[in-house]
Amino acid sequence: MTCRHWRWRVATTQREFDDAARIRWAVFGGEMGLLSAQSAVARRELTSIDTLDTTVHVLVYAGSEAVATMRVALPNAEVAANLGVKVGLEMEQRVDLTGLLQPGRVVAEPSRFCVLPRWRRSDAVAFLQAGMYAVSRRHGVTHWIASANLETDSPEDALLSWQVAAHRGWLSPRWRVDVPDPWQAPVQPRNPFYTPEERAKAARGQLEELRLPRSPSLFATTMGARFISEPLYDAYFRWFTLPLVMALDEIPTDSLARFHALENGVSSAA
Repeated sequence: MTCRHWRWRVATTQREFDDAARIRWAVFGGEMGLLSAQSAVARRELTSIDTLDTTVHVLVYAGSEAVATMRVALPNAEVAANLGVKVGLEMEQRVDLTGLLQPGRVVAEPSRFCVLPRWRRSDAVAFLQAGMYAVSRRHGVTHWIASANLETDSPEDALLSWQVAAHRGWLSPRWRVDVPDPWQAPVQPRNPFYTPEERAKAARGQLEELRLPRSPSLFATTMGARFISEPLYDAYFRWFTLPLVMALDEIPTDSLARFHALENGVSSAA
């Protein structure tokens, strides 16, 4: 899908913050059914992280329509003090990031990466990534720590996705973190990702023939993400995710060239 008036921007007005919250509900609540009935009253998805002055919300507009959003959470001293952690990122509550948080590194946590369904085959994704990159560079960020959605609440399928990522050479050679036991995961998963036929291929060692969920695949190929642990269960969304690290200095050159082209008004979909 094309649009002559693409732009990304940082949310600064109430309307823009509202656009971000509505897109997030549309994807996580309306489309994926991952949010509670209570959140459906206003059809907004928000957490306390969203209101911090160290959280930056990026929006992509196609003309006047908000079609994509994500947030970049920067280090926050108040959160770090309250939680007894080092820099104050959400991921620090879930995994031990001590080995990654070293002098000279400025780490931020991108999350809530959402594109409305009808715009996913457009430039919206690239504009969102370009905004995420530009905002992070402005704040001196050197590395992103995040967790990619595995589109399943099945421990078996989540682990299989991790094995596929490993088979493709996408595990980090430098960093490794441990994740807690997924005791909150359902005994009877609601949302399998792989088919019985795909699981049979995996049992025969045919991992090269298996799909990988969109989010980890996208970040590995376009942003140079490398995965740092086995799957992590997200109790908020009741979904498995795959923790990852992205170094801004190691983003593929073709992605950086595309970001530059988009900033200069050259659309790959035009």
